[in-house]
Amino acid sequence: MDKNLFIKNRNKILNQMENNSIFIVFSRHNGSDDIHRQDYNINRNYFYATGNLEYENILILTKIEDKCSSIIYINPYDEFKAKWVGAPLSAEEIKNITGINDVRYLDSFESNVKSLLSFVNKLYLDIDSSALNSNLNEDELFAKNIKEKYPWINILNGRSLFTHSRTIKEPEEIEEIKKAINITKLGIENILKNIGEKYEYQLESYFDQAIKYNGATGYAFPTIAASGKNATCLHYMDNNSIAKNGDLILFDLGCSLNMYCSDISRTFPVSGKFTKRQKEIYDIVLNGQKLVLESAKPGLTTKKLNQILVSYYEKELKRIGLIDKPEDVYKYYYHGVSHHIGLDCHDLCDYTELKPGSIISNEPGLYIAEENIGIRIEDDILITETGAICLSQDILKTTEDIEKFIERNRK
Repeated sequence: MDKNLFIKNRNKILNQMENNSIFIVFSRHNGSDDIHRQDYNINRNYFYATGNLEYENILILTKIEDKCSSIIYINPYDEFKAKWVGAPLSAEEIKNITGINDVRYLDSFESNVKSLLSFVNKLYLDIDSSALNSNLNEDELFAKNIKEKYPWINILNGRSLFTHSRTIKEPEEIEEIKKAINITKLGIENILKNIGEKYEYQLESYFDQAIKYNGATGYAFPTIAASGKNATCLHYMDNNSIAKNGDLILFDLGCSLNMYCSDISRTFPVSGKFTKRQKEIYDIVLNGQKLVLESAKPGLTTKKLNQILVSYYEKELKRIGLIDKPEDVYKYYYHGVSHHIGLDCHDLCDYTELKPGSIISNEPGLYIAEENIGIRIEDDILITETGAICLSQDILKTTEDIEKFIERNRK
């Protein structure tokens, strides 16, 4: 990816910082030292500001007397580590990736921070206040240490600065997400080419092979492959039942490309043909999804989009005799219709009104446990100046198109 994107991203953060302050962002989330893959422990906010995927590195953004600068601290070359996990990037390589010219080694970090703190009175740290963890994370431990040594420094949680910035995607970010969606499409089509009575994990494996073959750099989240009644559990993760003819199978899946995610759900008939009842429920969900897409626009909230869907479900589920009272909708629909998508599947965002440049999910569902029917249809949509467009519109979705594709590709 072009370093100019990360320069723009850093400037968004710097523009929000108060004067005479610094922002320290650590690259690594807490996690096992035995994991060396980019899609595990890297702090997404660090990546957002640098484009760098190396562990243990540290970014400092400074705003002193209205002058902004960036410093990045990296590991020196270590021959032993190089043999086990590979050599770290050189200072020149870091400059080319991040657009940061001031590259220093980690052994100078502590003394440099001490020097910087003599010029500022505010320190931002990237602290996830929603994390339910009794142990202090890296940022919280650092804050505790700073408070003890420099009690006059005002420590601020800078997470909100990233929240505001990551809510609206740059054109380059949108392109990465579109590429991830296109790879996900190929994975879904590979499932359909092999659909039939198999274990859920066997059907899942066709997705895995296709996205890896087509260049995905990781998974957006663990795949859900839920057949029959399993699909009425929103976060079913076992994927170990046999998908049987006559049942539907719900897939919630996505890949990541250069850390940017897709998030797609589709529901298919294991036999290749929907029953009359399955098609009836499926089309209600599909028309609800169309309504959400037509309604989405700047100024609305995801909560309002969900209310629009629930009002539609109240009428439709009464019409087919599934419910008597409006509140009974929640027996069969028990999640929200949208969340933001970006560097995380459920991306960091502010939950105010939707803005142009935001990418959100559109994922209505209905879950009728007594009939072994669970259906969710999810697309990724981009909010524009006047409405919304579906970025995943080319992925098979209607019952007719699904049945035709399976029939054409039946092995």
